[in-house]
Amino acid sequence: MTGIYIFLLMLILPIIAQINVTSTFNKYSKVRSSRGLTADQVARQILDSNGLYNVRIERVSGKLSDHYDPRDNVVRLSDSTYGNSSVAAIGVAAHECGHVCQHAENYGPIVLRSKLVPITNFCSRFWYFIFILGLVFSELSIGTTLVYASIIMFAAVIVFQLVTLPTEFDASSRALATLENNNLLEASEVPQAKKVLTAAALTYVTGLVVSLLQLLRLLSASRRR
Repeated sequence: MTGIYIFLLMLILPIIAQINVTSTFNKYSKVRSSRGLTADQVARQILDSNGLYNVRIERVSGKLSDHYDPRDNVVRLSDSTYGNSSVAAIGVAAHECGHVCQHAENYGPIVLRSKLVPITNFCSRFWYFIFILGLVFSELSIGTTLVYASIIMFAAVIVFQLVTLPTEFDASSRALATLENNNLLEASEVPQAKKVLTAAALTYVTGLVVSLLQLLRLLSASRRR
């Protein structure tokens, strides 16, 4: 029964987190900033105020697909953010600019996260395949080796998620401080933007919890072999 409860949690938690972030963004996307600035204008001001004139801002299709791409040195704001003057959109744009500042300052966790990307991509793609191979060859000694190798690979993905958390919370902290200190939002609007960013950050926390639950299931399965 415990295994069933863990599986149900793994299914339900991401759904709850996604509903929370979507509903929170939708709620505050209806609240227009009294300053009248759009999210892309705010992003440009934040970047320029930090001397990051070379970082471009582009529009990308989708909703909440906003991100900073350090390879192309561009902040990509989604259709739900770019050109939008809502408190929610401005908060999201400022958050992405927080990531730009992290890279510019060589912020420790973001540097470590970048270094972990190649190995994390490999592990996330192949750990399950190796785990299945381990089960197929369970009667052989190589089977046990493969199973434990897959668990180590999955644990590497969890390490990446752990490193990601401080980068997300720090980017949000930077964003809120900048919005308030630079008067880009009214004092009464900053807590509203904070609710949006907190809901978004909780999706990363939920992802980590789900991965830890999955790790428990893998370890349990390996002991039953």
